[in-house]
Amino acid sequence: MTGTEDTFFLTIVVGGATLMVALIIGFALLGGGEVATSSKRRLAEVGRGDSVAAKPTRRHSARINDQQSSIKALDTLVRKFVPNPAKLRARLEKTGSKMTIAEYSLLVVVTMLFVIVFMHLFYGVGLILAIPTGIFSGLFFPHWIIGYLGNRRVNKFMKSFPEAIELMVRSIRAGLPISEAIVVAGNDSPEPIGTEFRGVADAVKVGQSIEEGLWDVAKRIDLPDFKFLIIAISIQRETGGNLAETLAGLAETLRKRRQIKLKIKAMSSEARASAWIIGSLPFIMFFLLYLVNDAYITMMIEDPRGMYMLGAGLTMIGAGVGVMAKMVRFEI
Repeated sequence: MTGTEDTFFLTIVVGGATLMVALIIGFALLGGGEVATSSKRRLAEVGRGDSVAAKPTRRHSARINDQQSSIKALDTLVRKFVPNPAKLRARLEKTGSKMTIAEYSLLVVVTMLFVIVFMHLFYGVGLILAIPTGIFSGLFFPHWIIGYLGNRRVNKFMKSFPEAIELMVRSIRAGLPISEAIVVAGNDSPEPIGTEFRGVADAVKVGQSIEEGLWDVAKRIDLPDFKFLIIAISIQRETGGNLAETLAGLAETLRKRRQIKLKIKAMSSEARASAWIIGSLPFIMFFLLYLVNDAYITMMIEDPRGMYMLGAGLTMIGAGVGVMAKMVRFEI
């Protein structure tokens, strides 16, 4: 085998191993089974009053939903090469930012180029290792940051959500309609609840129904707890009843669910700590050995056999971290 063929073969092996690690970690972070997806879809159908056999239809305008950047060529490339723009757009909206898909794609490309140039020019790492590392960094780090920001915003929302429902309950008991109760909750609740509820109130002012405004929020706050509120309001509108008592019971249920989640988090803290330690230990040891004897470590990077070992090791570490991440995630 010639040197060129050997280099090409090494590029394929290392790139394939890096892609496999990225897919495993991505599945661990985004994992949602078919049962969870079906449950969310059924929950949405019940909230809208659809029948069991009814299929959800989407009549929203693509021009309205497709936010575009100021770079026309970039928007064209994104529409051609982004595989699932609707899912990516939902993730971006979940963070509460105004970032478009084109701007996110540009961030991914810039991250890839920065890591490749930084590793190759400043540290002298060969392109055979710098290119797969740059691709992995560009795909993983922006995705992880967006997911982290979205989850942090959702957690802040759920932290004060039962108290916001209690504000609505007190407003209804004081004689205000549900639309005015939502305005009160939006004005007196902390962020991001205030922003989302004020958005619902503004949508009602321009002629949209309360349920439609709440379902728009549910696209960004994709949680069953929030959908319970929409379903309770929808059922009360159709069948009547004491909405204040219904919402008070919902607030109490959400508090109990939050308590159970905190107990599960405390009980699984040991397993999560073990996952962090086991997953980070190889990288810590690699860095310490590099500080003690850099020639000993660089031999693994420069030798083709070391590249094979690194690719296999990264694959096994990614598989282990993915399995442990799924083990400590519970559905309530």
